[in-house]
Amino acid sequence: SREEALRRRQARERRQQDREALKQEQERQKAERRALAEASKALRPEECIKHMVVAVDPALLQLEGGGTLLASVQALGCSCAIEKQPLPRSVTWARQAPSAQVQNGAARVPEPHVVMQMTVEDFITLTHNYIQEERHSGSACSPTLTSWVRERQRLHPDKRLSLAVIELESYFRARKSRSQKRLRAAVAGEEAGGGKEKKKRRSGHAEKLPEVSRVEVEEAVVHLQLHTGVSVRFLSTWKEFSDHITMTTKAVAEAPFKRAREQTGFSFYLESEWAGGQRVDKAGKGLLQAWKRQIQQFNRVSSDVAAAILAAYPSPQLLKKAYSQCRTENEKLSLLSDLLIRRGEGVTSTTRRVGPELSKRLFLLMHSRDPEQNLDASL
Repeated sequence: SREEALRRRQARERRQQDREALKQEQERQKAERRALAEASKALRPEECIKHMVVAVDPALLQLEGGGTLLASVQALGCSCAIEKQPLPRSVTWARQAPSAQVQNGAARVPEPHVVMQMTVEDFITLTHNYIQEERHSGSACSPTLTSWVRERQRLHPDKRLSLAVIELESYFRARKSRSQKRLRAAVAGEEAGGGKEKKKRRSGHAEKLPEVSRVEVEEAVVHLQLHTGVSVRFLSTWKEFSDHITMTTKAVAEAPFKRAREQTGFSFYLESEWAGGQRVDKAGKGLLQAWKRQIQQFNRVSSDVAAAILAAYPSPQLLKKAYSQCRTENEKLSLLSDLLIRRGEGVTSTTRRVGPELSKRLFLLMHSRDPEQNLDASL
């Protein structure tokens, strides 16, 4: 009896342990399902922006449009972090992990995208070096725009870099103004003298920049894109730069959701609003639109044409009944030919007929027993 009591106690302890293990497993599975639900919700377009962290380099905020940039990012509803970046005057992004996943992994998941603001002085100098290298068949030793970007890509291979240059037009305007002044001075036969010193003092750093034309800038940018895949965006004001950062933030935030939506089971299936199917509820709401979409699957059938057929035959059953009342085969083929298609309203409205071609195709769709029959080829 003593041994029997010991066995019963051990059995109770084992059952208790099994129940606790089962309870822990259920809690773990529940936590996993909750984490997956939160992660899925965080990727939705209306929620994803709340989980984004925009990291701005402090050097960028010290420039003229730093305040505008900060205000634009904060207005989006995402988090903003002022952190020193590996690339100066750059903006990077990270995705905040849902709260349920923070304990299992890092709180932030960095994104590869980087937008770097490049000064006009640096851009013009690097572009000029590229032009000189091209003219002298690669003899230049100074870094060019392409070589400079390649070095940054080598140092940060996990980043996807893009450049933004602000107020490049001011350089071209100053260059054009200097050319016009030199031309007028040459025509008037004026000597440089003291007037030139005043011009230099007014122009400041613009006078020190090398001469680069618009065509040469385009050539350097194309060379950069072909050899590095890095794009350059030219912006007129700091407000445009702030708008560019906000649009990029939205694009980065919505990218995972869009990629998941495009990953369908079939390569030929287009998952869009039109091709995604028509929802029909239990009360039959949506059947009319489903019938309309079925008609619009034909080539060269617009919404107006489908609406004209729907007005006469709101369901396939009514159309099939009309076919059964026809006496001859030709009468069935031309049943829809004379239906009027109306386009526009008022004095600008026009009308035409469905015609025998579509009428015959729709008849074959409703009555053909050959699953391989090409409706267009049978005309």
